[in-house]
Amino acid sequence: MHLVLTGATGLVGSAVLQQMIVTPTVSKVSVLSRRPVAQAEGHEKVKVIIHKDFTSYSPELLGQLKDVDGVVWAQGISSTLVSKPEYEQITNVYPLAFARALSTTTSPKPLNFIYVSGEGATPTPSFLTQHWARIKGITEASLLSLSKDPAYSNLRPISLRPGGIDPTFHKEVHEFIPKRTGLMGLFEKAVLPVVRTGLPSMLSPTKDLGRVLTQLAMGDGKAHSEGESGVSGEGRTLSNVAMRRLAGI
Repeated sequence: MHLVLTGATGLVGSAVLQQMIVTPTVSKVSVLSRRPVAQAEGHEKVKVIIHKDFTSYSPELLGQLKDVDGVVWAQGISSTLVSKPEYEQITNVYPLAFARALSTTTSPKPLNFIYVSGEGATPTPSFLTQHWARIKGITEASLLSLSKDPAYSNLRPISLRPGGIDPTFHKEVHEFIPKRTGLMGLFEKAVLPVVRTGLPSMLSPTKDLGRVLTQLAMGDGKAHSEGESGVSGEGRTLSNVAMRRLAGI
């Protein structure tokens, strides 16, 4: 299978890339990245495509992706690091632009599009909803709506909402993941150990998360049953509860 990955230099993306590399049925991985990806070096089945503008995709680039089976969109950034307009651009505009472009390129072949959202995201925000949660929820709903448009009917979106990202026991990616500083660094040093002991169900271990995201990208693209725990959005939104259930943890 040929899979596409964005955000490969980030915490979640590194975990997904490691899983894609070790999965025998993944024959090719195309990584879209603004900069070189050290983790991809030495792996023949991984091709890094340096791409700067995630609102636009040339015919030449799309031609390299015409046989793609699935996408894991792990590109993202903390809402504390950028302005609200920039966060909306990265979190909403970029994935939707790629989903439209790639769906058109691969049509009529089904295209699994796995969007990494976040626990707390909601498509029905209130005045108390944080900006990041509202934007991720809008993106979830927009991808679902896009798949109902006849022009993009081959699109099979799944939005997965991880909880607290925990790379502690995923040694294969430690040298590649960005060093956490500030509040995120404090979370990793002071909060993660406590939550891991007392409330492990709130966490998303990166090894398990990377495996589930890769499996979803390789899957049949069908909606999950809303009768299952942690499933919503017409069967196309999976919470951290659902992720852990799929991972068997």
